[in-house]
Amino acid sequence: MWANGVYRLSSSPIFRFRWMLRRHSSSKLFVGGLSYDTHEPVLKHVFEQHGELIEVRVICDHKSGKSKGYGFVHFVSEESATKALAEMDGQLLDGRNIRIHYANKK
Repeated sequence: MWANGVYRLSSSPIFRFRWMLRRHSSSKLFVGGLSYDTHEPVLKHVFEQHGELIEVRVICDHKSGKSKGYGFVHFVSEESATKALAEMDGQLLDGRNIRIHYANKK
């Protein structure tokens, strides 16, 4: 929609949310706020319910081997990643509310 010579997206929150998901979509998700006790098999079990996975990684300190509280989940399809992001962001996992975003590309 054009207004004052500027193209504006619909003001509908649902439209903007869908547009942002498509614009920034990726098949790899960043998962933050993990419990330090959450390990890769737990993360895999939770996220494979949303689609086929390529890889699950919990990032650990190289000296202590303990989780740093975040990880990555890589799906086969962008659609599965989008579904997982929408359904899992803010959910409780091992006693912590997790935060999910599309992973930044290197």
